[in-house]
Amino acid sequence: VLIGLAALITVLPISPWLVPALAVYGTLLIFLFAPLHESIHRTAFRARWLNDSVALLAGAVLLLPPRYFREFHFAHHRHTQDAALDPELAAAKPSSIGAYLSLISGLPYWRERFVTTIRHAFGRVEETFITPRKRRAVAREARLYLLFYAVAIAASVAAGSCAIAFYWLAPVLLGQPALRLFLLAEHGSCPRVVEMLKNSRTTRSNAFVRWFAWDMPFHAEHHAYPGLPFHALPAAHSHLAAAIETQAGSYLAVNWRYVRGMVEV
Repeated sequence: VLIGLAALITVLPISPWLVPALAVYGTLLIFLFAPLHESIHRTAFRARWLNDSVALLAGAVLLLPPRYFREFHFAHHRHTQDAALDPELAAAKPSSIGAYLSLISGLPYWRERFVTTIRHAFGRVEETFITPRKRRAVAREARLYLLFYAVAIAASVAAGSCAIAFYWLAPVLLGQPALRLFLLAEHGSCPRVVEMLKNSRTTRSNAFVRWFAWDMPFHAEHHAYPGLPFHALPAAHSHLAAAIETQAGSYLAVNWRYVRGMVEV
């Protein structure tokens, strides 16, 4: 699908249709977050090397090195909705329309990723959820990513090509808001309790969204059983649905309720 969309935007003339086409392509590109997430759990494939390779490649698109993300994400699983220990709560959830729009724009994400990756590359791996014995590997991976980006940009400039901007930078900037809407729904406005079937939201959405998000709309099920591979989550939902406290029909509905809640306060 990505290759087909890349081919489409290549042949499209400069027109009002180009930006929407780039946004659709960018949304699918940014949702490489889904295989990245599944691969850091090492449940995407049987072979560990294949999980790690896919995570390394997908993480490069998102400026999200997988060794760092694995430590961040596993801490999130251990301490879901714990304000003191869940790293996803280190930045407050938006409580105003301005903060919400800022979050959904994706710009705070890119700023944090750029600053943190550079800091890690200089050996300043200070996050408490990363154990001392893993900090050197996190720093090495950050340096590898920065080297890759530097070589790619230098090669692009030397060749007089705008391919990096056209096929990567512009699309991921346009696509990031869709991922922010998706991720906010996973725990936004859910109870701050330890029970996984209460502190996480399952958003049923539709078959296409479930497909390109690798069944992660079944998010409460994933938190209850993080070792389950993505393709087993629909079956888990059929067994657990009655026990899941927070469910929704669509991501737009979740975000609309979130915004309405801020306006009505």
